[in-house]
Amino acid sequence: MTAYYKNPFIQSEPLPADIVLHPSWWHAHAGISFDEDFFYHPAKRVESERRMEAVLHERFGRHGLGADRDRDLPVIGAVHNAAGYLVSEMFGCEIRYRADAPPDIVPANREQLEVDPETPFRSAAFKRFERLRDALKTRYGYLLGDIGWAGILNLALDLRGQELFLDMADAPERVAAAFRNMAAAIERFVACVESETGSSSVSVNRNVRHFRRPVYLHSECSNTMISAADYERFVLPVDAAWSRRHRPFGIHHCGRDPHRFAASYARLPHLDFLDVGWGGDVAHIREHLPHTFLNIRLDPVGITRQTPEEIRATILRLVAQSANPWLTGVCCINMDNTVTDAQVNAIFDTVGELRQRFTAQTGLAS
Repeated sequence: MTAYYKNPFIQSEPLPADIVLHPSWWHAHAGISFDEDFFYHPAKRVESERRMEAVLHERFGRHGLGADRDRDLPVIGAVHNAAGYLVSEMFGCEIRYRADAPPDIVPANREQLEVDPETPFRSAAFKRFERLRDALKTRYGYLLGDIGWAGILNLALDLRGQELFLDMADAPERVAAAFRNMAAAIERFVACVESETGSSSVSVNRNVRHFRRPVYLHSECSNTMISAADYERFVLPVDAAWSRRHRPFGIHHCGRDPHRFAASYARLPHLDFLDVGWGGDVAHIREHLPHTFLNIRLDPVGITRQTPEEIRATILRLVAQSANPWLTGVCCINMDNTVTDAQVNAIFDTVGELRQRFTAQTGLAS
């Protein structure tokens, strides 16, 4: 019998799976509008999350979705969406809301990347968040959920724009100092949320809700725009420090090239969780990260053109490449309003089949 390593910081049943539907799906199929009130009006917050749970149960309840359909819950952030916006707004970016899309962040295009880690907490955006938090807590006595927090590089690009890449070459010390200040502000924000709700990153990837401990999941969507050497120079020091202070620590790499950074990620003191963006070489990543939970992200665009049989074949192949069901998850994030229920069901049915097969083969209980 094969012995499979289990990371003590990542505890869940084997092969957890989850989905996130794009706002266009919710707008078309549930009539939900993603205006400013959706995110900040206390009553609308609770009402919207309950409505989303009800719709999920109606369509996909047999997979365990929508368990909170009959409850009014004080969820402070849109945990059924992939939407990171608040931290950028706290730092001064304009946010534009649309009925059928996540909030748009308008880059600030600052002349210099100079950051005061205290300023975001004096911003109107943070004060508005505090009012939402206080209103929900006053009414319900507790809080749930979290709010997607910007990664270091993501935030820097929101503030400085593409000139950041020239700064990395021309003023690396200044960039590194700004990254440290941004990291301090982000860490304070995440601590503020997690201390109230017990959660930090469901809004980054819903699959982390299946773990018994919250994952400190750093969004690194923009790593695909830099070299591995630049990652190691500017971002890895932040990741390394966070990985020592916050376990389980994870990296959200939704780009197509996580394998390009596999050796760099392996240099971190701890990497408990890695979001493996669609197109990533799972087998190569597993070679470098044998003890890391690999969260396999399916292609949300391609899946709408695939048959259930093709979706099943893709999942079977990628899970086999990950080579450890205790350290593997499957998700598909931001499927739009063209995805069918049959395609979504194919994800959960295939993973459920694999989970049952693994449990029967090993005799292990989750």
